[in-house]
Amino acid sequence: RAVPEAAMAAERPLSLFALSAAAVSRSMAALERDVWALPGHLLRGLLPLLTVFRLERAEDAARRAGLSTQPIWRKLWDDVMKTRPPNSESITCWRKKFLETFFSNVLHGVLDVSSDWRLNDRHFSPLLHSSPHVSQLTLCNMLQGAVELTAEHNHKVLENLAGSLRILKFQHLLSCDQSIRHSLVLLLHRLIHHGSVSQVSMYSWPDPDTVLLVLILSMSAGFWRSGKALAYHGSPCGLCREEDKAQSQESAQEGAERGCNTKREGSDGENQKGSPEEADAHMNSVLSSPRSPLQNPLCGEANSEVSCAHTSTEGGSSPRSSSERLCCHPVPRKTRRRLKPAVGRKRRCLRRSRADPEDLYDFVFTVARERNSGLLDKTRTTEGENTENWTSSSPASPCTGHAGCKKRGAPGGNFSLKAADRFRSVSTLELFSISLTGETCRTLSNLLSSWVSLENLVLSYNGLDANIFCILSGLRALSRRPECRLRVLRVSDVFSHMSCMELVRCVLSTLPQLHTLSVSFDLKNQLEGSRPEGSSSCSEAEIPESCLEQLEIRFPREPLHTLLLLPVLKASKSLQQLSLDSATLPCSQELGLLLQVLKECTPNLKKLSFHDVNLAEHQKEVLLLLQDPVLQEIRFSFCRLFESSTAEFLSEIINTVKRNSSLKSLKLPGNRLGNQRLVALADIFSEDSSSSLCQLDVSSNCIKPDGLLEFTKKLESHIQQRGGQIQFTHLRLFQNWLDQDAETAQEALRRLRAVCSVVSDSWDSSQAFADYISVM
Repeated sequence: RAVPEAAMAAERPLSLFALSAAAVSRSMAALERDVWALPGHLLRGLLPLLTVFRLERAEDAARRAGLSTQPIWRKLWDDVMKTRPPNSESITCWRKKFLETFFSNVLHGVLDVSSDWRLNDRHFSPLLHSSPHVSQLTLCNMLQGAVELTAEHNHKVLENLAGSLRILKFQHLLSCDQSIRHSLVLLLHRLIHHGSVSQVSMYSWPDPDTVLLVLILSMSAGFWRSGKALAYHGSPCGLCREEDKAQSQESAQEGAERGCNTKREGSDGENQKGSPEEADAHMNSVLSSPRSPLQNPLCGEANSEVSCAHTSTEGGSSPRSSSERLCCHPVPRKTRRRLKPAVGRKRRCLRRSRADPEDLYDFVFTVARERNSGLLDKTRTTEGENTENWTSSSPASPCTGHAGCKKRGAPGGNFSLKAADRFRSVSTLELFSISLTGETCRTLSNLLSSWVSLENLVLSYNGLDANIFCILSGLRALSRRPECRLRVLRVSDVFSHMSCMELVRCVLSTLPQLHTLSVSFDLKNQLEGSRPEGSSSCSEAEIPESCLEQLEIRFPREPLHTLLLLPVLKASKSLQQLSLDSATLPCSQELGLLLQVLKECTPNLKKLSFHDVNLAEHQKEVLLLLQDPVLQEIRFSFCRLFESSTAEFLSEIINTVKRNSSLKSLKLPGNRLGNQRLVALADIFSEDSSSSLCQLDVSSNCIKPDGLLEFTKKLESHIQQRGGQIQFTHLRLFQNWLDQDAETAQEALRRLRAVCSVVSDSWDSSQAFADYISVM
């Protein structure tokens, strides 16, 4: 391989050093060790001439020489990817960014490694050498990536991903055949159950394949039936075999230490000397006892008293580093932790754990007929004494154990935890634009009820409607477990099945341990008769003292009634962030009442945000907020602040902010500031100001280049008067009219960037205006 002349075209004529560097780069296989020992000034000129393979290996040598390879990786990105990555200003490691994107592009066949000489190295295996840098991976369409990664020749690639991958995404999935689903099972088992994946996200699947969807959900929750279905190229999973062996030995040892009876001691001795199947049969009888922590909480209450150390943590079982991986010597598959109560079935479990690849999705639609009905009735009788009316009294509410729910949960898709083994599970589940039917919601509810490792749940545009009660039922069962870790819940959809405040009260009465709750709806459901009976009791549900720190509510143009919000705020003494979006104020006194309630009930509130709330007639309340001594960030986004205001109002805002030393961030996007008001805002940083303002957001405010330049000059003048002492660090300028005079805009931005960090964009204001006219 020769370095193309284009790589040296910047220097004509070529210097002796350039010629020597090019020759060395062509002989790196023989000279690598000597090159890494070169002085820094020589290494600096050589690094840009290396292939990706050699450049990645040069990191340690460059670091020792005090050199950074970041500019080289950034240039590689520009030359190879030919796109500007989103949020490029926040990228801290271009090496990782390039190799992670490179891996994904090669996996999906959208990048040809022969397209650039720096990618074309005979020592370089694209997937293998980039996989250790991949922490986030997206699989699309027909899951071709899953098939490729589980192919035998990519065995080492999959092992690398098991240690590096943290976020697994699925996007635009399509129905696939059984062989592809089998590949997906292998992939999820390795990356989740025996890997480091902590987040599973699914996007844009309006008509999902139910079998495939439930498969991903169940394996993300740590459930699957082991056996041949988890075999890898004809051999059982070696990591499962190792864990089973260790558990069997541990169980036998504990039995001996407790001084078990002679028969059991003899059995333990035989287990240690005899076949693995016999040892595992004993282990299964212990793990499937009525005290097993893996029983479905909807089928028994005793399980909530015992913690499952193997599955309750995010990294429940760390990836193995031993040489024995998924492909191992064939051995009989041993039963892992059983979810089935052991009532006369201690031995039958072994047989039921085997499943052929042809039966992969049998487990998804298994109906637990054996004693299921009786157990549910018994459990619900016990739990029903303490349940709120909205979950216990409504025959139309799913997942509550009533006859109506059981009828709908017939063989179509009721998820049976009793037929499964349990493995490590993820801590974050995100479902964006995934249509969830009632059947799928009941399955998800059943999974959620024992998903103790789950910390973050995002359900966005899933068409839940009345099925939100089914999801809440599963979350309520989860919250009763002492090892429950759920702290973040975000729910958004087109239609709201109930008022936002009712839903907030329902959630907090069910999950008082939440730290973050976000509820967002576009439109109010006009079908008044579609709500379940008894659901109105949500508004009367008592809210226990909660741990809530962040509350976000996006109203579907509903009036904001402070009296309904009051119980939530009283129960949330730890609240630090409150965001109210698209609410209407039913009367002029409503906002004042809200401010009074916030002052009395939320002493720790630091961030307050209003978006698309008409505050044009509430100038007094706006000024009261700006002088609050506790708030550190205030956002008025598209709130029509200056729609009917006078110059005196702007002057009062500036003087109020100048006197407030606690306010750190002021965000005013979409309020039609214009040039004149923007220039006036520069006085916040005048010499007589005691403001500590660090961040100012004036995006979408009809600002033109000449106004921005005048603001910059005035800001520079104030900074000079203060001797260069100013705390202002960030300015956001998105979607302003800066394209009307590019030269003036560039000068203003250049001078601003000498003062603070400026975030802007190349927004086409003419096209935006045309779009606005077209929809008028």
